[in-house]
Amino acid sequence: MGGRGGPMPEGLRQAQQLLREGKTGEALAAVRAQVAASPDSPQVENGAGTLLDLMGYGAEARRSFQKLIDLAATPAAKANAERAMAMSYAFEGDCRNTVKYEQMVFDYWVTQASPEGDPHNAYYQQGEMADEAARVCIDSGDLDTAYKYYRMGYEAGIKEPDIAPGRKLLWEFRWEHAQARIAARRGNQAEANKHVAAAKAALEKMETADSGLANQQKQFLPYLTGYVAFYAGDYKTALADFEQAGNDPFIQCMLGETYEKLGEKDKAMEAYRRASTTMAHNPPAAYARPFARKKLG
Repeated sequence: MGGRGGPMPEGLRQAQQLLREGKTGEALAAVRAQVAASPDSPQVENGAGTLLDLMGYGAEARRSFQKLIDLAATPAAKANAERAMAMSYAFEGDCRNTVKYEQMVFDYWVTQASPEGDPHNAYYQQGEMADEAARVCIDSGDLDTAYKYYRMGYEAGIKEPDIAPGRKLLWEFRWEHAQARIAARRGNQAEANKHVAAAKAALEKMETADSGLANQQKQFLPYLTGYVAFYAGDYKTALADFEQAGNDPFIQCMLGETYEKLGEKDKAMEAYRRASTTMAHNPPAAYARPFARKKLG
């Protein structure tokens, strides 16, 4: 959060610490004081917006992110600000507005895809932005929009000029992963299993093509198999798989739900507590923090 233009302003640093300690009222006051003291600072607006989203003050966060967009000095800075705005809507499960702003960022990267620009990165970033929008939409239950944007992400990503074999397999893995989750959510177990098998095959090929990349992606396989098992009602398998899938706050929420299904309320609450502490401003956090806080009451 402090990455734009130097260290985090002191008022926001204090607000972040107060928020970690559960002192939301004091954290909110500190954020508002810093914004009032630095009315034209992109760094302050970005940090304030992030903290406000984490506290559940979405409308106020978006005023900061709109100011960040207005203050942007370059097209790249404006695209970064639009991406932050997209994530603000994600914290409210608003697929439509998340997509609206992610599409703006996607369109910026389209302008960078010419040979004079940075085509290798541009196509990769187009894929990333489309997948980011899709992730918010699947988490909010808009499966048709999620499918559309995951497909867009795959098709953009593989357009990268002279794409490395490992990178191409990454996009294949992500696309199969997405299709499996969407099928699972639709209750189509056979279709989900078919895409799980294809995702595994892509990951195995990636091992040969780019072992480093494959190692980075391995954690997303038990996430996938756990997800598919959960929506099939196989909670014991889901639990075993989610326990292998890392500490992502979204996974912690899925663990919590799985424990609930298995009648283990205390373990569920502990998983939700872990999820609720995330300070990230990305799709897993956008889903997990509001969801976990509701579960914790």
